[in-house]
Amino acid sequence: MTDGNDTPPQSPPPQGPKRPDGPNVKMSRNVVSWLVLLGLAMLLVALLNSTMMQPKDISISEFDTLIRNESIQSIRIKEDGSIEGTKTGLSDGDAAGDTLSFRVAYPREAMDKDFIDELVLAVRKSGGDVKYERQNQFVLLLINMLPWILIFGFIWFFLFRQLRNANGPGGMLGNFGRSKHRLTPKEHTNITFADVAGIEDAKEEVEEIIEFLRAPKKFQRLGGRIPRGILLVGTPGCGKTLLAKAIAGEADVPFFSISGSDFVEMFVGVGASRVRDLFKQAKENSPCIIFLDEIDAVGRRRGASFGGGGHDEREQTLNAILVEMDGFETSAQVIVIAATNRADVLDPALVRPGRFDRQVFVSLPDLQGRYEILKVHLRKIKLGPTADIRRCARGTPMFSGAELAALVNEAALIATMLNKEFVEQDDLEEARDKIRWGRAKKKSSVDEQDRKITAYHEAGHAVLQALEPDADPVHKVSIIPRGPSAGATFSLPERDRMVYTKGYLLATMRVTFGGRIAEKIFFDEISSGAASDIKQATEIARHMVRDWGMGENIGFVYYGEDETNGPMVDFGGREYSDKTAENLDIEIKKILDNAYEEAVTTITNNRKKVETVAEALLKFETISGEEVNALIRGETLQRTGVSDLLDDATSGDGVEMARPVKTEPPPETDIDPGTLPQPS
Repeated sequence: MTDGNDTPPQSPPPQGPKRPDGPNVKMSRNVVSWLVLLGLAMLLVALLNSTMMQPKDISISEFDTLIRNESIQSIRIKEDGSIEGTKTGLSDGDAAGDTLSFRVAYPREAMDKDFIDELVLAVRKSGGDVKYERQNQFVLLLINMLPWILIFGFIWFFLFRQLRNANGPGGMLGNFGRSKHRLTPKEHTNITFADVAGIEDAKEEVEEIIEFLRAPKKFQRLGGRIPRGILLVGTPGCGKTLLAKAIAGEADVPFFSISGSDFVEMFVGVGASRVRDLFKQAKENSPCIIFLDEIDAVGRRRGASFGGGGHDEREQTLNAILVEMDGFETSAQVIVIAATNRADVLDPALVRPGRFDRQVFVSLPDLQGRYEILKVHLRKIKLGPTADIRRCARGTPMFSGAELAALVNEAALIATMLNKEFVEQDDLEEARDKIRWGRAKKKSSVDEQDRKITAYHEAGHAVLQALEPDADPVHKVSIIPRGPSAGATFSLPERDRMVYTKGYLLATMRVTFGGRIAEKIFFDEISSGAASDIKQATEIARHMVRDWGMGENIGFVYYGEDETNGPMVDFGGREYSDKTAENLDIEIKKILDNAYEEAVTTITNNRKKVETVAEALLKFETISGEEVNALIRGETLQRTGVSDLLDDATSGDGVEMARPVKTEPPPETDIDPGTLPQPS
C-alpha cells in the first residue's frame, strides 16, 4: 500500500522516430497547434495588408490628364478592361515625388485593338512603361475565397476539433454513449480499513472479497465462486461509500465509481450503452471493483412506472446491468458493489443469486462504534484536557458517521471562533446540539410573556420526563431559542434501542403532551409551541396501530404503506377499505386521548414541581438533568442566575459576583424523542 502523500510513478514520455544523428524527437501537439495558429494569423495579416494597399480608383478624364502631363510611370492592361498603374505625385493634393497606384476602368466594348494601340503609343510617348496581364482565374478565385477559408478554418480548429478531442472517439455526440465513471487507480486507493470505524460487522463480512481479489486461485482450487455482486444497505451517511473504497484500498485494485443517475440521459439507450462501456473497461482493468452508488435510481422494480413498457430508459439501463452481471465468466476478477438506502424498491432480478446475491447491512454505529469513529476524525484535531471522547460518544445516539464527522468539524470551528488553543468538551457538546437541533440564538430578544410561556412549557416536559419510569431520563432543559424552537428538553437514553416497547412509546407520548398541558393549567391558554409535539405523538400512535400491531381493536395486522408496489397499484395510497381506515383513525385517536388524560393527571398532581422548574428556567435559562431532579425533590439550586447578574450590574455597588457553579450532566446520552428511528 502507498501512503496518501506518495505520488504515482511517472511513465516515460512517448518517443518519436529515431534519428541516426541525434536523440528521439517528437513534436508536441501543443506546439503544432500554435504553429498552425501563427500561420493563420500571418495569412490574415497579409490579407488585411493587401486590402489596405488597394489602388485608388480614378476617372477616365483624370487618366487622360495624367497622360498629357506625362505623370504615368507604368500601366498594366488587364483582360477585364481595367487598367492599373503607378503615377508620380501631383501638386493638387498628392505629395510631390511620391509613387502612387491608381486604377481606371474602361467599358469592355471600348477596349478594341485600335484603342489599345493608341493608348500604348500615348503612354510610351510620355515615358511610361506598358505591360499586358493575363489574369489566372484559379488565383483570382482563391483570393476571393481566402477570407471564407480563414473563417471556417478558425471555427473548425477552435470549436469542432476541441469538442471532438474532449469527447473522445465518436465526435461531439460520441461522449453520450461513454461511461461517466471516475477511475481511481490502485496507486491512489489509499483508504484502508484503518480509516473505517464503527461498522465492524460489515468489515468482517467483506473480508473474503478482499482475499479473493488478492489471491483468486485460492478459491478456484476447490471450485468455489466468489459472489459477483455485493449490495450495501444502510441509512444515509453510515459509511457505504467509504467501505467500498476501503475494500479497493485493502485489495490494492482499481476502483470504478459511478452514480446510478449518471446512466440516465435525455436520449433513450444511452444508459445501456454506458453500462456496456463501463463493464468493458472494468474487464480490461481486472482485477478491479465497480461501485454503483444509489443503485435504486436505475434499479427500481420494473413495470411500476406509468410508461409500463420496455422502452423506458431506466428499464433499458437495468436490463443492461442484469445482462452484464450475468455474463461474467467464472474467473472474471470484477466485483460489483452497489449502495442504496432503499433495498425494498429494487427489482427482484437484481438481487437474485448470481447478481447481487449478498446484502451487507451497514447500520448506524453503537456506543463503541461512535467512540471509534470519533477517534478517527479527531486525529488531526487538537483536544484540550477537558475533552472526553467517550462521553461525547455516549451523548450522540443515532448519529451516523457523517454526522459525527460534521460534529468534529463544527467543534473545531467553534473553538477557532472563540480563539481557543484546543477543542474542549463544551465545544463538542455545542457542536452536537447545533447539528441535531440547530444553532442557539443567545442574542435574540424574546418577549417576557413568550419567555414565561416557554419556561412552563419546557417545565411540563421536564417534570414528566423525570417522573415517567419507562421514559428516557432528562439530560438538560433550556429556554434559549435553538433552531426553529423557542426552547428544548433534551432526553437521555440509557442505551441504544433496537426495539421499542409499548410502555416506552406510551411514556414518550405522555412526555410530548406535557408542554401543552402545562400551558393550559398555568395560563388557561394554549399556544402554537406544541406543533412539533403533536406531530411526534401522532406519528408514534400511527406506527403503533398501523405498523406494529399495538392497537387493541385492530390486532396483529399490517396496514402500513407498501412502497414496493409503486403508484399503479392504488391511486388512493392504501390497500384496505374505508371502514378499516375509519377503525384505524378511531384506534389512533383512542391511544392519543388516553395518553393525554394520563399526562394531565400527572401534571395536576405535581403542579408545584412544574412551577419550581419553570422559575428555575426563568432564572438560569438552562438547567441540567441533575438539577431538575433536585428541584423535584424540593432542593434549592446554589448558583447565580442571569437575573441576579443583571440586578447586580444595575445596582452599581462594584461587588464582583462569583462565577456560577456549573453542574456537570451525567456522562450519558441525549436524544430528541422526535428522532425515533423507524424499524424495518
